[in-house]
Amino acid sequence: MAGGVTRREKKEQLNVKNDEHQQKEATFIQWNYESPPCRSVAELQQCNKDELETELKQILDLQNPDTCMREAALLDFYSSVFSWAKESNFSPTQTSFSVALLQTLLENIRDKHMCMVENLGEFAKALAPACQNPMEDDSSPLLDVEDAKELTSYFKTSLFQKYNLFQFLLTAPREESLSSEAKTIEVFTYPDTPLEESVPANLYFE
Repeated sequence: MAGGVTRREKKEQLNVKNDEHQQKEATFIQWNYESPPCRSVAELQQCNKDELETELKQILDLQNPDTCMREAALLDFYSSVFSWAKESNFSPTQTSFSVALLQTLLENIRDKHMCMVENLGEFAKALAPACQNPMEDDSSPLLDVEDAKELTSYFKTSLFQKYNLFQFLLTAPREESLSSEAKTIEVFTYPDTPLEESVPANLYFE
């Protein structure tokens, strides 16, 4: 049938459009935790420092943060991201995304032993949907350009510039080695260019 589109070709075109639509609907990550009775993210945002740390100890199942350097570092990091998000006037959903992003990056270090370059790629891929995809019942993305820049800057200074330190804290085989052995931890120094410019653009939009 010359000059026309067959039923099969129409079906194939529809399948392509459906695939593209599904890709556009890729959702951003959110912090999911199961440790009742725990407060919601919105409630955690309203806690003072002591209340927040008490809740986080339960959620993260931290048994000895006063004596364990690894648990102390995790508690401080999770508490800090909540405090930073509150100061940045992030909504509960934006805060949940930020904490989920932190959790993902730390798990990549601890469980997958990712180097910094690999984890930067994961950071970029996790950030992209939050910047591009509209939220439900809202025409705007979860993070606007300024929000994304602020979040990127936060993770740059709090995690990526101290990457080797976190690798050691999260993967050291014995806790006692943290205090009994003299270790030299190299702190990565970034050039003056923003972190988002140092990550290949294709990683943001894969």
